Amino acid sequence: MPSLGDLGKRVFVGRPLRSTQLGETLLPKRIALPVFASDALSSVAYATEEILLVLSLGGLTFIHYTWYAAAGVAFLMLVVVASYRQNVHAYPSGGGDYEVATTNLGARAGLTVAAALMVDYVLTVAVSVSSGVANITSAVTSLQGHAVVVAVSIVAVITLLNLRGVRESGTAFAIPTYAFIAGIAVLVTVGMLKLAAGHHLTAESAHYRIAHTRDYTGFALAFLLLRSFASGCTALTGVEAISNGVPAFQKPKSKNAATTLALLGGIAVSMFMAITVLAIVSHVHVADSAGDLIGLPKGHEPKTVIAQVGLSVFGKGIGFYYLQTVTALILVLAANTAFNGFPVLASILAHDGYLPRQLNTRGDRLAFSNGILLLAGFAMLLIFAFSASPTRLIQLYIVGVFVSFVNSQVGMIRHWNRNLPLSDDPARRRQMKRSRVINSVGAVVTALVLVIIVVSKFTEGAWIAIVAMAVLFALMKGIRRHYDVVRDELVPSDEDDVLPSRVHAIVLVSKVHKATLRALMYARATRPSTLVALTVDTDPASTAALREEWERRAIPVPLQILDSPYREVTRPILKYIKEINRSSPRDVVSIFIPEYVVGRWWEQFLHNQNALRLKGRLLFMRGVMVTSVPYQLASSGRVVDRQRRPAVGDVRRPVDVPPPAPTPHS
Repeated sequence: MPSLGDLGKRVFVGRPLRSTQLGETLLPKRIALPVFASDALSSVAYATEEILLVLSLGGLTFIHYTWYAAAGVAFLMLVVVASYRQNVHAYPSGGGDYEVATTNLGARAGLTVAAALMVDYVLTVAVSVSSGVANITSAVTSLQGHAVVVAVSIVAVITLLNLRGVRESGTAFAIPTYAFIAGIAVLVTVGMLKLAAGHHLTAESAHYRIAHTRDYTGFALAFLLLRSFASGCTALTGVEAISNGVPAFQKPKSKNAATTLALLGGIAVSMFMAITVLAIVSHVHVADSAGDLIGLPKGHEPKTVIAQVGLSVFGKGIGFYYLQTVTALILVLAANTAFNGFPVLASILAHDGYLPRQLNTRGDRLAFSNGILLLAGFAMLLIFAFSASPTRLIQLYIVGVFVSFVNSQVGMIRHWNRNLPLSDDPARRRQMKRSRVINSVGAVVTALVLVIIVVSKFTEGAWIAIVAMAVLFALMKGIRRHYDVVRDELVPSDEDDVLPSRVHAIVLVSKVHKATLRALMYARATRPSTLVALTVDTDPASTAALREEWERRAIPVPLQILDSPYREVTRPILKYIKEINRSSPRDVVSIFIPEYVVGRWWEQFLHNQNALRLKGRLLFMRGVMVTSVPYQLASSGRVVDRQRRPAVGDVRRPVDVPPPAPTPHS
């Protein structure tokens, strides 16, 4: 009968899958799109808002610059999508940017990309869920003030869905993603039809004025425009996830991944530009804080841009609430992109020795469970630390993803330069040259954007992400150094297969009881060179009673008594063992420790404390082997009986056991 913990795991996570069923978890394009593209698609819900928030610092005068920033973001997304289509064909193994950078630029560049991506994945979860909660509270005002609790609960639910496996989580997330695409399509269609019919779209904030404290001219104006463009570049997050997840696609993997990437680019750019147009036409006004909006009723929070656009198009009816619902869902589920990218990248890094090897292990449902739980934990910490504020979290965002963009595109240029001279096929060479041009444009553009982002966002909070990347880089280097040292130490030499000269067996005893006798018998069965029973004299009366019982039973093992004037147990034993080691370094000391096995958790605190402390010290001594000899008490037997007991309703027929064969004396 499964334990209560196993039963709960089956209910929430599902039945375990065999390793041979891995092929059943691969994704068709219709499921892969919501799994890997939900982050990039959802960013259209807040990318326009981020542009407007920056431009509002100069007041209403600069709102018309939204066109230029949005057009730049759309162009950049198309360039990045075209560039990553080359990546998925050239490197279909799933390493993505990390593999491209490591192969072509070296291990340091690869680790830089890995650190940047891992930080960005954590931020993706925190930002996406926080943005989704912000949209929820825009529609359900009673939840305002409880954003952190709601956000953490949502992360927990997404984690649980991903622990059930990629295919199941993808199927669960497909409907909200397509519902969001349909909702935006209806919003744009209705909005354009109203404009074509001569109707005016007016946002609720159209009559609000924006307070500003300084005038922007010359260099300050240019810097403000670059900041707005950099903020809008949040629309590009998640584009790289497909190149990291190519192994999750059905065959032909590279072709399906490239097709999904093209669909992502086309849909995301179209929706982003359409929402931006509607926001400008309906005169949506937003500000960095509610106090900067002159005319906003006191105690009210401004609605998000997409909520205001929805109100101006649909009014406060079913269309508006549908749009808010699917927007909140897609923003929340955008975190799923990170839940698919982070564990795969962590498993590759663990395989290469840069992260703990446990991250390379698949769970019961063939998902990288440890990576999923690690990502969820860090994301929850960020949500707590930043009070689930999308505006505060967004400043840390996108630095990492553009670091990976730049390294990946430069790596692809070197890839084509290295492979171009090796090809004799003219058609293949033309294709390589075309790909090199695409990646070169991508490298130049993303490098420029990275500089803009770092300069414009550094003091706003981007420095935190940069510090986190540096710390993670150093941590991964340290982990790899440790694994390398351990590997070198474990390389066998000619001396490692030489038998020890002698084995000195020591059985630790305190009283003569069943556990002690079992340990003595087991030690004798191993036939060591020497065998002694060792006890520490902490109480003269107890020691005298032990010696008397030992002699009365005529136990054929000499009893060695160590003096301990300060009533210590561990130190005299360690000193005794060290003396044996010093006298003959080629000998081995084998320690046998009798231990009780109990069945109740609280009984653990009543036994074996000295044994645990002693084992902890002995593990660090060379030439010492420690063997625990368990003795199962009655309470442990009852636990076994409960586990063997059939479940309620599990009627089992008794098995007929034939009688034993007669013996000559029966």
